[in-house]
Order: sequence, then C-alpha cells, then structure tokens
Amino acid sequence: MKQRTIREAFSIKGKGLHTGVKTTITFRPAPVDFGYKIKRTDLQGSPVITASAENVMNTQRCTVLLVDGVQVATIEHALAALYGCEIDNCLIEIDSPEFPILDGSAVEYVNNIHRVGFEEQSEERIYYEVDQNIEYFDAETGSYLILMPSDRFSIHVQIAFDSEVLPVQKAFLENLSDFKDEVSMCRTFVFIREIESLLKTGLIKGGDLDNAIVIYDQLIQQKELDRLADVMGIERRKIDKTGYIVNKPLLFPNEPARHKLLDVIGDIALVGRFIKGRIIANRPGHRINNLFARNIVEQIETRSVFEMHTNFS
Repeated sequence: MKQRTIREAFSIKGKGLHTGVKTTITFRPAPVDFGYKIKRTDLQGSPVITASAENVMNTQRCTVLLVDGVQVATIEHALAALYGCEIDNCLIEIDSPEFPILDGSAVEYVNNIHRVGFEEQSEERIYYEVDQNIEYFDAETGSYLILMPSDRFSIHVQIAFDSEVLPVQKAFLENLSDFKDEVSMCRTFVFIREIESLLKTGLIKGGDLDNAIVIYDQLIQQKELDRLADVMGIERRKIDKTGYIVNKPLLFPNEPARHKLLDVIGDIALVGRFIKGRIIANRPGHRINNLFARNIVEQIETRSVFEMHTNFS
C-alpha cells in the first residue's frame, strides 16, 4: 500500500480537557516519510515536535509530548483518528499547549479527515511485521499488553474496575477499516469519586458532561453532588441511583472499553509505523501504553540495525 496524507487542510476549534484553554488545531498535508509532527504556532519560532513514543514525558490522564522544553498534551484522540484512517503523514498546527477534547472522542477528527479526503503518495508504506511476541507487564497493577504476529492489525481490550457500574468490559477491533464506525465516536470517562482530586491536581479544568461520561457508582448526598456540579461549573441535577451521568446516552453498552481501545491506538501511533500484528490489552492506560510502544520501537530499531549489518556483510 502507498503512503497517504490528507488531501487538504482543515481546522477545528475547541477547549482543552485539562487546561480549559480555547484552541484552534489545524491538520495539513505532509510529504512522504514525514510521519506525524506537531507545530506550536503560539510560541516564538513555531517549534515542531515529532510525535514519537520516546518524546512522551507525562501520562497522567493523557499523553503529553515534551521536546526541548516545548510540550503539547492530550494528543491521543487526534493521533488515533489519523492512525485509524490510515494517514501516514500529517502536520498538526496548534495555538495552545493542549489538543481540544471536543466531545471526548475522535469522531470530529475522523469526520473531517473523511470530508477532505486522502491523497495517495509516491512511496510505499513500510509496515512493522511482527515475527515474535512483544510483551509488557505491570505486576503492580496487573495491566499487560501483548503484540502477537498477524497478517493485519487488530486489538482486543479488556478493562476491569472495582465498580458495580463498570466492572469488566471487553472491546474488539478486527480491522482498521472498522475504526470509523465502531470506535471513533466512543467518549472518555471518569468516576465521580475521582473528580475532586483531579481538580486539586490542576486537571480536567475543561471537563463537563458534553465531553465525558461520568460514572456514578457510589451514592453520595445530593448536597455533595450539587457542590461538585458548582465546582465544575455545570448544571445541578438530582440523581438518586447509580449509573452513568451523561448528556448523551451511551452509544454502545461497552463504550468505556471501546474508548480505552481508542486510547491504545492513539498511543501506539507514536511507534511511527503501521503494524501488522494483534494487540491484546488488559487494563491498558497511557503509562503502560507508552512503555509498550517504546518496547516496539526498540524492536524496530534492533531489526533495522540487524538488517543493515546483514546487508553490509
């Protein structure tokens, strides 16, 4: 398959989930072998950051890139959209330190990519074809990711929480071609019991019920619910049973698991190549996703060095 870029540029406006800062993000066509790069147009000299696993510096509730003191956060949904639409090369311009959260999913990015269309390029796409299992385990959390040989890219995800509302869920993507209709619209989520601590650490300043699913799995007094609503700047509502607090109903019964699958794709996009392999992910999160992606990059680099040595021999 040939490499692809988008046919023309497009822009989207929104606010950052964690900073709450209003921002404009623009996606532009890019030449072959360019990969994904992010330009901070609000900074002097408009520095450019390569979207790569090695440049990730923070994974607390999002994926953050940092190069030479310049950072950009919450990149995972946009990169999942590019990867899920099989775009190899794209320049992303942004006028703030954080990508917009939009509705908490990747669907607006995906819809715009399909609206402007694709441009097939002159060079062939170079895949990373998996020939042996690559694994990463976190003994402390029980999380693990495994990349297994396969003739195509697919992902199986399982999430598990100590929660009656969201215990164990599974999600599957058997082909990237299904990303648009099966995964792209699935929104991020948060437990209501996490909200105050996240706010105290300076996160989710832009969070609301239009960009996240709130999981209410432990009954608390109405006055406490009202206080949290006031802190977040959202409308108070009377809630007398556990469940999902949303402005828009769940799109799928397993929408949270599908969103975690979306996040895995966004973080794996930082490998820098399309992959032919099957990913099995148990309780994934941005931290372990990045460590896993770094392992894959190491394998790619090791193979490249071996092949170069073999060719010269």
